[in-house]
Amino acid sequence: MINQTAAQMAGALAKGETTSVELTQAHLDRIAAVDGQVKAFLHVDSEGALAQAKDVDARRAKGEKLSPIAGVPLALKDVLAQKGVPTTAGSKILQGWRPPYDSTVVSKLKDAGVVIMGKTNMDEFAMGSSTENSGYGPTFNPWDLSRTPGGSSGGSAAAVSAFEAPLAVGSDTGGSIRQPAALTGIVGVRPTYGAVSRFGLIAYSSSLDQAGPFGRTVLDTALLHEVMAGHDAKDATSINAPVPAVVNAAKSGDVKGMKIGVIKQLQGEGYQKGVQTRFDESLQVLASLGAEIVEVDCPSFEYALAAYYLIAPSECSSNLARFDAMRYGLRTGDVDGASAEAVMSATRDAGFGREVKRRIILGTYALSSGYYDAYYGSAQKIRTLIIQDYAKAFAQADVLVSPTAPTTAYRIGEKVDDPMAMYLGDVATIPVNLAGICGMSLPAGLADEDNLPVGFQIMAPAMQDQRLYQAGAALEAALLSKWGAPILSKAPELKGAK
Repeated sequence: MINQTAAQMAGALAKGETTSVELTQAHLDRIAAVDGQVKAFLHVDSEGALAQAKDVDARRAKGEKLSPIAGVPLALKDVLAQKGVPTTAGSKILQGWRPPYDSTVVSKLKDAGVVIMGKTNMDEFAMGSSTENSGYGPTFNPWDLSRTPGGSSGGSAAAVSAFEAPLAVGSDTGGSIRQPAALTGIVGVRPTYGAVSRFGLIAYSSSLDQAGPFGRTVLDTALLHEVMAGHDAKDATSINAPVPAVVNAAKSGDVKGMKIGVIKQLQGEGYQKGVQTRFDESLQVLASLGAEIVEVDCPSFEYALAAYYLIAPSECSSNLARFDAMRYGLRTGDVDGASAEAVMSATRDAGFGREVKRRIILGTYALSSGYYDAYYGSAQKIRTLIIQDYAKAFAQADVLVSPTAPTTAYRIGEKVDDPMAMYLGDVATIPVNLAGICGMSLPAGLADEDNLPVGFQIMAPAMQDQRLYQAGAALEAALLSKWGAPILSKAPELKGAK
């Protein structure tokens, strides 16, 4: 049962071949069996999940009209507020916090009858690319338990990859959905900025953060995307426009006559040989399906990484100022005679991890008097150039493509003491976030060197998310017939499991 796609599970539920309770219990059993090794979840809400499933089954029995994925289980990244359920953003400073409200994404999931099984592990406040920066320990890649699943949404990606959940929600600030999707062999989408509400999404970098879906297939991801997306008056950055027809696009999957632009700057030197090989083969597949492959030049992308690591930390230094030991979350150092400043300092020292402190310091410096224009202001100018490069590229192509990440999954601990090396893992994903457009990663096969998943990235203009699914579905179908589905055929016996 857990080996099926979310679409297959939804079909079985609609036909009465299974119930949501049975489906949810099967996944809870899988979590109990393997999550001690994968460590994808920070909190499993078994009682709440089964209650949700029972309610969906009752509504279905009454003949109520339900959403296409009603009754299908889901794993939720611990950055989204869920009423009464522990929500920590992977940080000790929020340990034990139970929100008094639901984020808009959670409200939409509940309205659609999607069963939320629990909260997944993540890099603290979404700051990281490996899920090693969690305040609660790392998550492990189901393909090889000695390796990282990527980040910051590594827990959500690992849960789907390990068949602990057929669907998951992550957030993507600089590639934190697409990069872990690539490293764990699944599909992940960052929707257009503003297409999915950020209300109740614990902020890291407000101009970059965006929640999005994970699935094991392009269609599964599209089904979840349509449930999550839509205008929200509670979010001032929410786009008041119809949700693109991503499910129809995922079902059509036709690229005949589509122009596909290969970004010159996002391939070649610095990319693992096996990653580049699978990427080149995928381009050949798309060409064989009738797509026209063209090369596009985006020279400003050379500066995207540097611009991102000024803009994101600057916004994080402002957003995380709210964790002051006075209103909610951890409070320490509260002894007789201690000043508010001393309590705040002690709490932030104990509650924030090393990477969060590093980015707060960097951001505060970039925003300081005398340096604002030189650093933050200059980074915003680069952002404008990147947006202009995308506009020129999309005048030549319907979608743009690149490898999702320059390498396959690296070993736990390999880069934890070298933040610059870890930051380079986001080199291909960051431009999408800076421009506010949409991007998808889907599996392109396995690298020859290590037999680990490789991701293929597709990018489309803002609010043209359906193009991602159209091209992605075509490539997915062709690759499955070419060499099979590594992740779908695996239901993995966890490699390296003790």
